[in-house]
Amino acid sequence: MTDRSTESLSVVVEREFRHAPEKIWRALTQPELIAEWLMQNAFAPEVGHRFTLCADWGSVDCEVQVVEPARRLAYSWNSGALKSLVTRTLTPSASGTLLRMEQTGFRRDQPQFYGGARMGWPRYFDGLEAVLGRVA
Repeated sequence: MTDRSTESLSVVVEREFRHAPEKIWRALTQPELIAEWLMQNAFAPEVGHRFTLCADWGSVDCEVQVVEPARRLAYSWNSGALKSLVTRTLTPSASGTLLRMEQTGFRRDQPQFYGGARMGWPRYFDGLEAVLGRVA
């Protein structure tokens, strides 16, 4: 019998955007744009850079893990007992860009974090889409 309590869960959100990968990359990496669709931050697209995302409900400690301009961005997402990794992958498509976000590392005994991410990330993507519609 397998102990499923130690298995990790992931949240994946994919959305097609009608914008070039370079434009989406700016919205994923420029602190003032990130603040418009995600949270207040001091982000810098440099591997090893530590930053905090701040919202009215609390904060998230992060460290940049992967930077592949206009292709892939990954950073740790640690909040209390949650130790996870957020990876965003941009793939050019016929109509623009497919953005895939995967957050890994949810333990089965963390349903509040997992449920929050499943509900939250699609809303954040809505905010990202609005920002992309406004910026050049």
